[in-house]
Amino acid sequence: MTSSSRPRLGAIAVAAVLGAGAASAYTVTTQSHPAHQQPARNTVLTAGSAERPQVTTPTTTTPRPAPILPFNAKLTSPDIPTPAGGLRSGACSGSLVAPLWVVTAGHCFHDVNGTRVSGAPRYHMTVTVGKLKDSDPGGESAQVMDVRQSPVNDLAVVRLDAPITDITPIALADRPPTIGEPLQFAGWGSHSAAGGTPSDHLKRGQFTVAHINAVTLDAAPSVPRTVDNSPCPDDSGGPFFTSADDRTGTLVAIVDNGPACPSPGLEVIARIDAVSPWIHQQMNG
Repeated sequence: MTSSSRPRLGAIAVAAVLGAGAASAYTVTTQSHPAHQQPARNTVLTAGSAERPQVTTPTTTTPRPAPILPFNAKLTSPDIPTPAGGLRSGACSGSLVAPLWVVTAGHCFHDVNGTRVSGAPRYHMTVTVGKLKDSDPGGESAQVMDVRQSPVNDLAVVRLDAPITDITPIALADRPPTIGEPLQFAGWGSHSAAGGTPSDHLKRGQFTVAHINAVTLDAAPSVPRTVDNSPCPDDSGGPFFTSADDRTGTLVAIVDNGPACPSPGLEVIARIDAVSPWIHQQMNG
């Protein structure tokens, strides 16, 4: 890896995770009847009395819309061990792919020397899904309890300690994309090439597939890069995906490494289709 290319894993001083998700209120309206119309009623009669109508007032409920990109995940840790014996905070991004499983970058889980590792994580990692901003109400949070490292690329699938059942997971690509195919990017990374603090809102960008490699893709930005539309530190594992409605979609690749944001250049992203059978095996095993 050259000086112009770096993993998208950064370090932060503080990791604050609020409750997760985006919620919308139900709207209830009352339908009134004009005076000349006969309202719907149930008739109650008592001896020696005229009938007294009980008026039934119909109500309608506006369905709550699905949240935008509900499958996006923000991963934060307050206690990653350092070689000097201390602790640091860190963050990554990811995608909910099943109620108990999230896909992210493999290098988000490592030992004190930075080597990718499987099994129980060496530090606490909270996964928050269903939010567009840290301040949004609702959503879901869970802890990572198990890590499975991909055998062929910088990708991991992690098991949560509790299922997230009210958010639709993103589907996994089972075939490679085509050259020139548009992809969306989403992530919670910092707004600096030097890292620091992850974003308090979901970053989004537009890319196209430039090259297809054995287990990775090269992705070119569709518009000039900014720190809010391109992967930066802490965007590691963020999804590159296709979606027709911004609510469901297909995960094509994840953030791995690339140029220092927002410098020009291609993003190197780990292909999902290259490991989708392995991912399904982990989730079903």
